[in-house]
Amino acid sequence: MKNILFSVMCLIVPTMVSAQKVYSVDFASQADVKVYVVDFESQADLCVYKVDYASQAGKNDGCWYFVDYTSQADKKIFFVDYASQADIKIYFVKYKSQAGWRNKSKKQVMY
Repeated sequence: MKNILFSVMCLIVPTMVSAQKVYSVDFASQADVKVYVVDFESQADLCVYKVDYASQAGKNDGCWYFVDYTSQADKKIFFVDYASQADIKIYFVKYKSQAGWRNKSKKQVMY
């Protein structure tokens, strides 16, 4: 019975732990989301805090972990040169408490 319970937990738990892991691709055609980095927080749709470990990343709350390989990513992003090309505009913040959506209507872009 313990072995069955353990097997079931091994299948369920990894699917419940979904971090916002992103990978920066080289071409726009490879991206799920096109991102533009703005100069001021007030211009952003999303304020992003870069975390040091994947386990610290959030679920679409602006806490991003940049992975080393495409296969590890929840979303592939491409940094565009102009705001008009972007799906979302982001601003990198210094503190985790500052992270989050400023324009909630764009939130579905990162799901």
